[in-house]
Amino acid sequence: MPRPFLDVLAERPVLFDGGTGTELYGRGVFLNRCYEELNLTRPELVEEVHRAFLRAGAEAIETNTFGANRPRLEASGLGDRVRAINGEGARAARRAAGARGWVAGAIGPLGIRLEPWGPTTVDEAMALFQEQIEGLLEGGVDLFVLETFSDLVEIQAAVRAVRAASDLPVVAMMTVNEEGRTPEGVPPEWLGQKLDAAGADVVGVNCSVGPAPMLSVLEAIAATTARPLAAMPNAGIPRSVDGRMLYLTSPAYMARYVRRFVEAGARVVGGCCGVTPEHIGAMREVLGPAGSAGVAPRVAVAAPAIVPRRPVPERERSTLARKVAEGRFVTLVEAAPPRGWETEELLRSLAAIARGGVDAILIPDDPRVTARMSPLALASLLACAAGNWNGGEPAVETVLSYSCRDRNLLGMQGDLLGAHALGLRNVMLVTGQGPRPGEASWARPVFDIDAIGLANVVSRLNHGLDVGDVPIGEPTRFFAGCEALPGAPNQDEEVRRFEWKVDAGVGWAVAGPVFDVEALARFLERIAAVRIPVVAEIRILSSLRDAEFLNDEVPGVTVPAAILERMAAAGDPPREAEAGFAIARELLAAVHPLVEGCLLSGPLAHDPRALEVVAPWIGGPVAVRREFPGHIGIKGGAEGLRYAGSDAAGEDRPTSS
Repeated sequence: MPRPFLDVLAERPVLFDGGTGTELYGRGVFLNRCYEELNLTRPELVEEVHRAFLRAGAEAIETNTFGANRPRLEASGLGDRVRAINGEGARAARRAAGARGWVAGAIGPLGIRLEPWGPTTVDEAMALFQEQIEGLLEGGVDLFVLETFSDLVEIQAAVRAVRAASDLPVVAMMTVNEEGRTPEGVPPEWLGQKLDAAGADVVGVNCSVGPAPMLSVLEAIAATTARPLAAMPNAGIPRSVDGRMLYLTSPAYMARYVRRFVEAGARVVGGCCGVTPEHIGAMREVLGPAGSAGVAPRVAVAAPAIVPRRPVPERERSTLARKVAEGRFVTLVEAAPPRGWETEELLRSLAAIARGGVDAILIPDDPRVTARMSPLALASLLACAAGNWNGGEPAVETVLSYSCRDRNLLGMQGDLLGAHALGLRNVMLVTGQGPRPGEASWARPVFDIDAIGLANVVSRLNHGLDVGDVPIGEPTRFFAGCEALPGAPNQDEEVRRFEWKVDAGVGWAVAGPVFDVEALARFLERIAAVRIPVVAEIRILSSLRDAEFLNDEVPGVTVPAAILERMAAAGDPPREAEAGFAIARELLAAVHPLVEGCLLSGPLAHDPRALEVVAPWIGGPVAVRREFPGHIGIKGGAEGLRYAGSDAAGEDRPTSS
């Protein structure tokens, strides 16, 4: 057997292998196959790839287990074969290496979002990694390589999982873009600092970029840690050639950079995607027969600390926030974006509503997944127009409802920064809705994160940090709200999600639509320990069909039989609308003692008659002044910048909260 890995690493660099997946693809394995399954079905092919890299001069080979964790294997129907696939992957590598080289257990990311952006907690992630680690240990690995991670929280969880199961060496590598940052924007200086603190024996970068960008990242990491460094670049950027994506960087070019990596402090060198045995052979020639390149001493210096800025006090973030803090009963009206680009008629009707004294107009992110004007654009236009409705002073504020559907994490951050630059301060954060089961849709939903993760994004921005913990300068001043559904079929889940939204830093909530006052009261009792100001959504029914649709086709909404009977008794459309306004007035009077505001919603919300519904409550105080323990947070609050579970990765989303 070879000498202990870390002992050798202290003396000289060690050359690893290249892209196992690239070699399997080159041997005729289609991309739609689960490559890790080959450990069970074609182990001789996997061994052949390992031996090719060893013949080229690699001293350490990685197991064919990069994606052999439960979440990724479940996509191929192999979730129950985690330990077997990892164990056989390690055995195949051991048979190929014999006593000539080290076998490194390869572990990649889970392929799901972890807190604070997604539904999986750190403890849950550790358990998933543990399952893979146990299989690799059974197969007889000499060390572990954690590679191609883009989330620092996830790779730290992976390191902890290895440490809990074994004292074998750990190489931990993140992936970066050509700017030298992770996809979330974390700079290389902080990568070194965090990986060092996590307890990895070797820290570095792999995949995504070629040798030149990786060298700059490695040099930046070298200034923040005294740990040995690792560099495993791709063979450049792939090019499309006759319909195939090929890596065209030459072995000679890769070999030139391996010396530069070593001079920068790399002790683990090799390659990732597109790196063939020919590339590894060229690297071996540069390093010499025993990796005899010299080991230059390095001086580590501390990376800059991540220091959140103190957020602007909530009551100072907007006029709406101040009114809520002062105990005013706030009144909001919903106005959906138009289907076309013309807004003159809509703005004219909203001007009349604004002059009536309502506090804010909420622009919803279309819940029916149809083509409409951007809510961000309408909110900006409305904010500009409002300044002309009352002698230069805005007569009403806007609330931008912002959905996670159709946008990835970085896109959402960009939108929010843009919204803040446009002067928007009030935001309602919602998960959004995807197509219902059986519904044909040409627009594929994204759902990179959900409303809880989005609340964490806003909390970071309000602390002057982006999602990569990089300072953005002056903190944003968002007054962030969330949705709650008192009639949700699974009340335990709805309450749990509400608690996490509060913990992520939201300062107010919209509950509803409310047709059952007792159901609202029961929900408010259940959230009493984390209560924040609650605005009741009062939907103005436009017709009997509208009422029936809500009752029978919208999950979580129940329209009592008495209301359905009143709408049916109205008899014709004009009378149905009048009945809808009357019911809204009665519901608002009933919920007024329970909540801190109301939101009129539905197609009739900006009808001039809507003012009659809210007129008795405009400008008045709330009926009952309450203490709001939710502002403190149940797990440390917004100051903790943390998250826990949600359904972002999940199942059908009948509601948008």
